[in-house]
Amino acid sequence: MSERTIEGLPEDTQRLLQIYAKDIKAAYGDRLEGLLIYGSAVRGEFLPGRSNLNMLLLVTSYDAATLKTYAPIHKKWSKEQIVVPIFLTEQELSGASSIFPLEFLEIQEHHRVLGGRDPFVGFHVQTHRLKPQVIEGFASHVFRLRQRFAEGGGTDDAVTVLLPLSVTSLIPLLRGLQRVLNRPVLSHSDAVIMDIADHLKLDLQGLRDALSLKRGQITPGAREIPRLFDRYLHDSSALAAAAATL
Repeated sequence: MSERTIEGLPEDTQRLLQIYAKDIKAAYGDRLEGLLIYGSAVRGEFLPGRSNLNMLLLVTSYDAATLKTYAPIHKKWSKEQIVVPIFLTEQELSGASSIFPLEFLEIQEHHRVLGGRDPFVGFHVQTHRLKPQVIEGFASHVFRLRQRFAEGGGTDDAVTVLLPLSVTSLIPLLRGLQRVLNRPVLSHSDAVIMDIADHLKLDLQGLRDALSLKRGQITPGAREIPRLFDRYLHDSSALAAAAATL
């Protein structure tokens, strides 16, 4: 695998990815057809120390032994916030993308090849399930948000962990909503929130606050954290209600 760089990533992260790609090649050899990185690292929204590095491994085939091969790699690299990859064969790609169109549109439009070949060249994601997936996604997001809040006991520490994770999972749904509404699909989170807020005539300040919290731009005190959560929950519920009417 030749070394490949990603524009906008810090140099130390670039070096880590190059070493990681070599480890993957050494572990999988001829079974590896492609290694892709996708998500915030490619969209220009990577936050060192805060953002995960998301991977897709294209393999010739897999079994328990193939999956277990990744265990020592995960042990080595999880501390660098490299998430366990999606394992796929090329034969599975079409079927998987038709079931999860939103996820695979996100990967197709924002990825870079770290090694091997790019399975998305000339690939078409089937979008017949996109609308129901987006509607279901917003509803599930609200349910999980309530569950996680209760699970954490609503403490300040739990909320400051929950909201950044929650808004990270919500942004792709907003881009999915842009697709369903036939609006331009924007890359950066701030622009996506602003576009949906303007189009649906919603405030969505709670989402902006959660995004600022994720970036370390605000440090809300004990009095503000419950209000911040209430705003975020209100906005998430409003989005779910709007999506349900599509």
